[in-house]
Amino acid sequence: MFDRVADGGRTADELWVTAVPFADPVEPTHHEGNLGAKDAAVAVDFVDNDQFKRGEKPVPEPVGIRKKCVMQHIGVREEDGGSTLANLGIDRDRPLRRVLETFKVAEDLWAGGTVTHEGTFTAKDASLNVEPAEIPVYVGAQGPQMLRMSAKHADGTLINACHPKDLEWSAGQIAQGLKERPDERGEFDALAFASVSVAEDEASAREAARPPVAFIVGGAAPPVLERHGIDREAAESVSEALEGGDLNEAFDHVTEGMIDAFCIAGTTGTVAERFSAALEHVDGIVVGSPLGPDLETAVELAGEALGRASEN
Repeated sequence: MFDRVADGGRTADELWVTAVPFADPVEPTHHEGNLGAKDAAVAVDFVDNDQFKRGEKPVPEPVGIRKKCVMQHIGVREEDGGSTLANLGIDRDRPLRRVLETFKVAEDLWAGGTVTHEGTFTAKDASLNVEPAEIPVYVGAQGPQMLRMSAKHADGTLINACHPKDLEWSAGQIAQGLKERPDERGEFDALAFASVSVAEDEASAREAARPPVAFIVGGAAPPVLERHGIDREAAESVSEALEGGDLNEAFDHVTEGMIDAFCIAGTTGTVAERFSAALEHVDGIVVGSPLGPDLETAVELAGEALGRASEN
């Protein structure tokens, strides 16, 4: 897998690798050369996609190689919907507090401290055997409270959205949080963590968007569906199929309107236009799954589209 990641990184200015599991503590170091040697400009980010699954381990396992792999960010994501978590039997208990405690403890650990913490999780005399480092914290968010909390406490946010309607609304929530942001926290960076599917053929790009859009719809909060005029019963059909484990059925239930709302999909020109619209509300875009039907060309095409959008 890391060879494919490294190959993709050669055409990217910055690379974010999400939810990478390492059973062996030596494994990250083993792949370090592959990630760094093929493109010195690649910045790798191991994002804890779901802190609910971590229990008493709020810090991602490969944190010890951040400086070696040009690590720049740590992301902590929170989703408003819960079909996937419900299937796993995971209780979404106090998500706002859990995320805040997680990255505050992580910041203390990265600074070289020894941490004892009792809250939504327990840490006792925890420390890291690495050189102290300042690593920006980006909180993945979609709901109003998480967005406001990220603006107040974190270095940035990854807004789980791509449509201008959602991004404009999110910007309003962030603005409220920034009013309470301490001056010592410095500048805040708002990024759209967008589902993107780009290809030379529009139909192929949209078809590749079906799987991630299904999962987005399955976890979307009612206000988000209403914002885009998506029929509640249609969304429930997707969610029920996912919960039943019938992925193909779930993907078949995805409508064209759902793709328009939850994925930037199409040719390079279409995607560039959508990027431009998104950038009216955010500081930047993280290009997320599925990228496109052909991963190798999708990275290049997405980069071209983003370049066009940035020039506007």
